[in-house]
Amino acid sequence: MDQEYLNIIGGVIAIIGSIVLLISSLGLVRMPDAYNRIQVGTKASTMGTILSIASLFFIYPDWFGKLLILVLFVLITNPVSSHVIARAAYHIKVPFSSRTVVDQLKEKEKVDERSALHRKVRTQKEGE
Repeated sequence: MDQEYLNIIGGVIAIIGSIVLLISSLGLVRMPDAYNRIQVGTKASTMGTILSIASLFFIYPDWFGKLLILVLFVLITNPVSSHVIARAAYHIKVPFSSRTVVDQLKEKEKVDERSALHRKVRTQKEGE
């Protein structure tokens, strides 16, 4: 394909990536609590960044390997870092929205505490 057409395709994809990032920034303002903002920000920044990097592939096809490594890096690090930030927010007790219905992490911690208590009691009985 002619390089001029590839540049146009790359430009269109870059604009789409920019639009995704713009719309997600509006979503960040509308979300009710920090946890929802983290989730929206992660998904949008991942998609917008990948589209921006994909646009570079059409403009500079020789960079395919480097751009693929960048895409993989973004796909791995964005979700992991947002998960760590959300867990830290949960542990310092950042409040949920009033519309939050389920706290699955709290339920899981209750189950884990009960399991640990049962193991402790069972170990004490076996030691007697």
